[in-house]
Amino acid sequence: MPSAAIQPQRLDTLIVVGAPSPFSPADLDTEVFRSLVTASRRVASVCTGVFLLAALGVLDRRKVTTHWRYVDRLRQDYPSVRVDGEQVFVQDGDIWTSAGITAGIDLAIALIEVDHGIDLARAVAREMVVYHRRAGGQSQFSTLGDLAPASDRIRNVLAYVRENVMRPIRVDDMARVACISSRQFARVFKRETGESPARAIERIRVEIARDRIESGSESLEKIAGLSGFVDPERMRRAFIRIIGRPPCAIRQAGRN
Repeated sequence: MPSAAIQPQRLDTLIVVGAPSPFSPADLDTEVFRSLVTASRRVASVCTGVFLLAALGVLDRRKVTTHWRYVDRLRQDYPSVRVDGEQVFVQDGDIWTSAGITAGIDLAIALIEVDHGIDLARAVAREMVVYHRRAGGQSQFSTLGDLAPASDRIRNVLAYVRENVMRPIRVDDMARVACISSRQFARVFKRETGESPARAIERIRVEIARDRIESGSESLEKIAGLSGFVDPERMRRAFIRIIGRPPCAIRQAGRN
């Protein structure tokens, strides 16, 4: 059937899935694909699926995300698209985009929540045995995942740090959780994580603070206390060391 003869009925949500590598415009039957987009109440993409939408020009001046591996390519190929390479998923009006495969699950549960309420979204999350749900503003990157220690004892230490982040955390406390001497601990921790204990604590605090900044309206002073920084200035210096941007810039970016 000629593509011009296809007249899709009104669609609710069109979800464009990704592929192991980004699609190119040559992969598209542009006329058919554009008719599907036009016929849809909203459009979403998972991972590299965003490249198909960008090729149609429907993302010009829109804020989107994609898998971190392809952020630079998306920016280069489509400079008129506003690419946020850090968030799990992004909504810009009737366009929703997600970072990767698991981020697509977060996006789908968010769509259910928008359409049918939080109770159904939670029920779906429970049925799928997934967390309800990572907020769209959360970063694609996880400190605990990046550190990826090899042993349970160091994983237990990192969990201890996260659970006690508001308290002063000493190396002696961490060594006690790991069940090794304080003298051994720093060497073992560095070997397994690639970071010093102090640096790892700072990274975890920055991640916790950033999640609160991006997903809520608490004051920076309150967030600094809840994430163990004591005061906003110490938090600001840590953000610049770890992320390269101060907390106020993170908050402003989330509002744009």
